[in-house]
Amino acid sequence: MRSGLYARKPNLPWTPGNDVAGVIEQVGQHVTAFKKGDRVFTCGTVTGGYAEYTIAAGDTVYPLPDGLSYKQGSAIGTPYFTAYRALLQKAQAKAGETVLVHGASGGVGTAACQIARALGMKVLGTAGTSEGMSLVEISGTHKAFNHRQIGYTDRIEGYTGSDGVNVIIEMLSNVNLARDLRLLSVAGRVVIVGCRGSIEINPRDTMAKESSIIGISLSSATKTELQETAAALLAGMEVGWLRPVVGSEFPLDQAALTHELIMQGGALGKMILTI
Repeated sequence: MRSGLYARKPNLPWTPGNDVAGVIEQVGQHVTAFKKGDRVFTCGTVTGGYAEYTIAAGDTVYPLPDGLSYKQGSAIGTPYFTAYRALLQKAQAKAGETVLVHGASGGVGTAACQIARALGMKVLGTAGTSEGMSLVEISGTHKAFNHRQIGYTDRIEGYTGSDGVNVIIEMLSNVNLARDLRLLSVAGRVVIVGCRGSIEINPRDTMAKESSIIGISLSSATKTELQETAAALLAGMEVGWLRPVVGSEFPLDQAALTHELIMQGGALGKMILTI
């Protein structure tokens, strides 16, 4: 978004940052669900999160349980709402199905692994470093694969056998989509969460299996869908399976550096700014 290559371009001047956690300083006169001093998180700031104070609409703010830190709270919003929307609302994944999270060591990836495991799915995940592999293994996966190793998709096929993968959550579709289609089961679904360019695929790879390629944009979710997602995630916090993975931490004045690191890939958990 900062470079102008994202699908949505904000009006300038613009302060980045949607996902924040902190303490409510003041509420609007019609807000009844929260009060000053409440611990909360949001993924819908109005004035931007790269700031000491930010404004958010009341229906985009959620209580932060005492068992989670503010740092963890800032890692909930977009990653977990995106992961839930991809898995449940778009792919309609079910207990007993096999889910592959392609790029499972980042914020959305670890969230998808935790959600899928909690809901009874067989979870596979990929990462590109030894540290990423370790994180994937403790984030709810049954099996982790190194996507930088030659032939790793053959190992996934060997693991799943003739059944294939029912659902793939894809973080880098411009690199992986063609291979994803060959990994799918009959009626399998690939959900596109991330893309940084174009890719050539053979549509025939979708025909015999009647597989689907589904795009996702959290900004397209309806209020009802967001309320459903929030209810599921808050329940996950209460019972303890939702445990955000906080990655690297930086002070606000190093925000430009964090953007460069994001573009390099290989993220571990959710990178956060502390204020």
